[in-house]
Amino acid sequence: MSKLFNPFKLKNLQLKNRIAMSPMCMYSATDDGRITDWHQIHYASRAIGGVGLIIQEATAVEKRGRITANDLGIWDDSFVSDLSKFVENIHSLDCKIAIQLAHAGRKCEVTNERIIAPSAIQWSEKYPIPTEMTKNDINEVIIAFTQAAKRASLAGYDAIELHAAHGYLIHEFLSPLSNHRIDEYGGNTINRTRFLKEILTEIKNVIPSNMPIFIRVSASDYIEGGLNIDETLAIIDIIKDLIDIVDCSSGGLLSPRIDLYPGYQIGFAETIKKFFNISTAAVGLITTPEMAEEIIGNQRADLVLLGRVLLRQPYWPMYAAHILKADFTYPTQYIRGKY
Repeated sequence: MSKLFNPFKLKNLQLKNRIAMSPMCMYSATDDGRITDWHQIHYASRAIGGVGLIIQEATAVEKRGRITANDLGIWDDSFVSDLSKFVENIHSLDCKIAIQLAHAGRKCEVTNERIIAPSAIQWSEKYPIPTEMTKNDINEVIIAFTQAAKRASLAGYDAIELHAAHGYLIHEFLSPLSNHRIDEYGGNTINRTRFLKEILTEIKNVIPSNMPIFIRVSASDYIEGGLNIDETLAIIDIIKDLIDIVDCSSGGLLSPRIDLYPGYQIGFAETIKKFFNISTAAVGLITTPEMAEEIIGNQRADLVLLGRVLLRQPYWPMYAAHILKADFTYPTQYIRGKY
C-alpha cells in the first residue's frame, strides 16, 4: 500500500493523503488585496486534482506587509466574507485548506508604503532602505498577525501557517544578517526569536485549541554568519510547544548561489523531524511520485509540499496514484478519464 496516500491527522486537521500544495504567490489579487476569479479557479483545480491540503499563498496581515500590490490580504474584517465563500468551495471539493499569514518587511515592493524591518538594512540596491521598527511598530505587527489569525479562523480555514522564511519580516528578525538590533529583539538566538514567539503566543490565544499551526522556516541562509540548520534547531526548540508542524524551506534572505537538485531541502525536514519528534513538511523540487513516496515511506517527513509541478500538472495526485498503484477516488465527472 502506498504511504503517500495514507491519511494524516494533526489535531482537528484530517487529510486524505500526504500531498499538499505549497504556497505560491499568484500576484492576481485586486489592488486592495481581494480574492479574484483567478484564485477560485486556480485553487479549485488542484482540489479537484486530489491534493489533501492546499496552503494558500502568502496573505498579508497589513497593507504594508504585501510583497506586491496584487498580493492577497486579510488585514481587515471585511475580507472574511469573500474568504469564507472561497474556503467553503474548496471544502466542497473534498480538500482541506490552510492560509499562510505573511508580512513582507523590507521586501515590500508596494509604492507609497512605509517599509519596515528589524534594522534599517535594504534587501538590495533596488529596494528602499526600510525604517527600523520601534517597539510600537513591533506591537502593531504582532496585533496584525493575531487579528489576521482570528479572521482566518472565522473564515473557516483548517490551519494557519506563519511565513517565517524567504527573507520576509519574521525571517528578517531571526537571521543575524538582517537583524542588527541591540535591544531585546536582537543579538542572541533567544532575542531574535522573541518576535516570532510573541506572535505565536498571541495567535494561540485567539484560535481554537485544536486548530493546527504550521510554520515555514528557511532552515539555512546559505551564507556564512546567517542561519544554518544548527541555529534553526535552536529556534525551533524555543517555539516547539507553540507549533504543530514545521514546513522546511530555505534561502531567500539575500541572493546566494544555491545548488538546486531534486529534493535538495528534504534533509532539513528529516533532521528537524528526528531531532524533535515533531511533524514536518518537505518541499523543494519534489516532482515524481516515486520521490514523494520515498520521503513519506522512509519517515523523512509527514507531508510533501508540491509547488511548480502542480502549476504544470494540477491533477498530479491522480497520476501519482496510478504510478504507485494506490486507491484514489476520482470525482464522478472525471471517472471516464481514469488511468
